[in-house]
Amino acid sequence: MFFDLALAYDPTARRCDLVFGEDGDLAIDETPVTPMLLSIGLDRRAAEDDPLPAGRSDWLVEAAEGARRGWAGDALDPRGELSGSRLWLLDRAKETETARLLYLMWLEEAVSWTAYELDRPAETEAEWLRPGVLGWRVRMGDTTLDMTRRIG
Repeated sequence: MFFDLALAYDPTARRCDLVFGEDGDLAIDETPVTPMLLSIGLDRRAAEDDPLPAGRSDWLVEAAEGARRGWAGDALDPRGELSGSRLWLLDRAKETETARLLYLMWLEEAVSWTAYELDRPAETEAEWLRPGVLGWRVRMGDTTLDMTRRIG
């Protein structure tokens, strides 16, 4: 069972915000929705061999502290687990099967913690809906997230 501060996703603004109850207190979410939104929406640190999106290459610009992104708190995790997803690396990718498969792989990586928490892995899907728009779905138990993302 999950117990997190509740987040609500606004598809128009494409952002999440905390949810407040009628009493003015922060709402608690007992579903996997909030952990799923955080796992997918936060930027995971890029691996040393991950090519950075065009314009962010270590060869073309001076190395910046945040070029590989990621949450600083990951350095404190005793098991070395990283938060978030590497989906941001595909922001400037082309609409190819390789990009779709990478998106699917990194989507699965982002929610892989569910295998431990729910005693079963999350089900993930990704497909091109129209030019430059990738649709994806993550299903955990009875909870499903369906969203789209512009690529390219």
